[in-house]
Amino acid sequence: MLRAIALSLVLLGASSSHGGGSGKVFLTRDEALKLAFGESAIEHATYYLTDAQRERASERAGFDVDEKIAHAYIARKDGKVVGTAWFDVHEVRTKKQSLMVVVDAEQKISRIELLAFAEPLEYIPRGSWYAQFVGKQLDEELSMKRGIRGVSGATLTARATTRAARRMLALHAVVADAARPAPDEPEDAKR
Repeated sequence: MLRAIALSLVLLGASSSHGGGSGKVFLTRDEALKLAFGESAIEHATYYLTDAQRERASERAGFDVDEKIAHAYIARKDGKVVGTAWFDVHEVRTKKQSLMVVVDAEQKISRIELLAFAEPLEYIPRGSWYAQFVGKQLDEELSMKRGIRGVSGATLTARATTRAARRMLALHAVVADAARPAPDEPEDAKR
């Protein structure tokens, strides 16, 4: 666990969990997965995205999605997929935050967790603000100008979080599209 925390701090560019703007780790990846999926079986999947897939993800997100490699954690219970967790590390103002976005079978957000934050802690919205993402899908409502309300004093965090949610949903959709059989291809042919 200490190794995971140290790695998160390195990713965030923070050297300590104390002091203004020096960063704080709230959850490790494994702790976040456990919160989201309990005792479900979790499989790690790595996706190498083509230029065409990145272009489709960018179109869906509404901004450039530059990821060439995407990592997902697919949770199954009784053989059925119960959700897919995506992790995103991105810049807020000048420092980074790390989020887990869980997407359900209907391609909606079922959970979003703040794992680590390197900006000053007063720029973190309350938990109830993050809760408004639950049930959101990748459409015009998943926007600060529409279905996501802003946060006074944490505008940049709100924007960065909303963009991360859109990016993870776009990547999820592109990967899901690639996994579907072609229209004339039987489902069993993909296995």
